Amino acid sequence: MKIILLGPPGSGKGTVAKKMQIELGIPVISTGVILREAIDGNTELGKKVKSIMSKGELVPDYLIMKIIRERVEQKDCKNGYIFDGFPRNIEQARSLEKLNSEHSEQIDYIFYFEIPFSEIIQRLSSRRVCKKCSTNYNLLFKPPREKDICDLCGGDLYQREDDKAETVKNRLKVYEKQTLPLKNFYKEKEVLITVDANSSKNAFLEILKKLEGKKR
Repeated sequence: MKIILLGPPGSGKGTVAKKMQIELGIPVISTGVILREAIDGNTELGKKVKSIMSKGELVPDYLIMKIIRERVEQKDCKNGYIFDGFPRNIEQARSLEKLNSEHSEQIDYIFYFEIPFSEIIQRLSSRRVCKKCSTNYNLLFKPPREKDICDLCGGDLYQREDDKAETVKNRLKVYEKQTLPLKNFYKEKEVLITVDANSSKNAFLEILKKLEGKKR
């Protein structure tokens, strides 16, 4: 089973993707995670994208498609995968179609996470991350027991540059211009399924319900 999760940054795609990975037994492919690991490892790829991501801008398509091609050809993707936040524009969507055509495959489900931008700005600007273990917290609905200290390892919590309010607003402007058109792109193909992303728990349950309904 091959699934795409689309929606604005901060809409809960990553949280839902992890739950789906456990439920369905297939890997999550998040270009954001791959790029952050490259940055943390100070790889050549990481050096190229560090300045781009810190500004909330998108990484060039040719780099993203190189990552995707290499990832989907790995053994753990044999039975399917979940794309978290990919594709990010229509050009990537067309490149993905071409890649799938080469392998005589297709995407089975495309879910779009619907949520107001005002809610996203509030969510992301309230997020904090542990410097040691990378555990995520949110000052609004999942705060640490002790201010700025990780509950699990005692590490310091910090706000990522791309989670600061002004950067979030810039990310949403980029999203609205480059990624939002995918909603109509897939809607016209009659393959888009919209879910309410105001609650990640409800979004997950809604997706499972729709998947079960499709099987019947």
